[in-house]
Amino acid sequence: MKTNTKISIIGAGFVGSSTAFALMSSGLATEIVIVDINKEKAEGEAMDLAHGASFVKPVEIKSGDYKDTANSDIVIITAGAAQKPGETRLDLISKNYKIMGSIVPEIVKYNPNAILLVVSNPVDILTYIVYKLSGFPKERVIGSGTVLDTSRFKYMLSEHFNVDTRNIHTYIIGEHGDSEIATWSLTNIAGMNAHDYCKSYCNKCDGIEHLHIDEDVKNAAYEIIKRKGATYYAVALAVKRIVEAILRDEHSILTVSSLLNGQYGINDIYLGVPSIVGSSGVKNIIEVPLISSELDALKSSADKLKESLSTTIK
Repeated sequence: MKTNTKISIIGAGFVGSSTAFALMSSGLATEIVIVDINKEKAEGEAMDLAHGASFVKPVEIKSGDYKDTANSDIVIITAGAAQKPGETRLDLISKNYKIMGSIVPEIVKYNPNAILLVVSNPVDILTYIVYKLSGFPKERVIGSGTVLDTSRFKYMLSEHFNVDTRNIHTYIIGEHGDSEIATWSLTNIAGMNAHDYCKSYCNKCDGIEHLHIDEDVKNAAYEIIKRKGATYYAVALAVKRIVEAILRDEHSILTVSSLLNGQYGINDIYLGVPSIVGSSGVKNIIEVPLISSELDALKSSADKLKESLSTTIK
């Protein structure tokens, strides 16, 4: 891991500020720069965080303009219109497409060698747009993808089975949104397929296929937004986890949004799929063995995103 690491966050809203807090607490960065169109908001967030400097590892936190982000190791993009009650993530495309068009050239100008990590929704489509606008190699433009969705899935399964979340292995893949897919065929606990584990040790239900946990995962953000207006804590932790994998060159497998070029029979679209993440960004995409229904659903998810993308970029 590098001795000095600089991370810039574009957007000082709920997600951006929570991400700054998570990164500051983690000790991963020696410098964090927050940029927002509302400069006073960015200044306030930086001041508030900086006042806790004596409680964490040494880190410089400041607000600034794009020039202050120069030579960042990672630039995290959280700026954009927030999802409102009743809106899907895809409803945000046109609003956030325009925002990306204004901020990406500025990021690239000062950070030609950075890794760009897109968090703004709809994350898969916006990551593709940032990839096209930046001209960066695909490995250095990634999205937060379904890293959070996968964590939600593990949490809900752990609650049902009363097993530590970290001992449940599974993925949510595809769109970070309504067409995402739970990989039930790969879900395992202690090396046992979830269906077998359920039959042997659960004794609480008629089988996991009747639980609709995957639907609860899919609707989780809607439920949180309905109750508190936005989601930000868990996504900030998901972003911190991705940053950690990059800065420590962990070669961790995370379901980040990666550009597919033939994998799973899908081309030219970003989707959340198991990917090896390290110091150069996405090092490789892992084609996990999906059953036919899951593969069909993944292709359908890709088609849905491509259709939405085609109406945006003409």
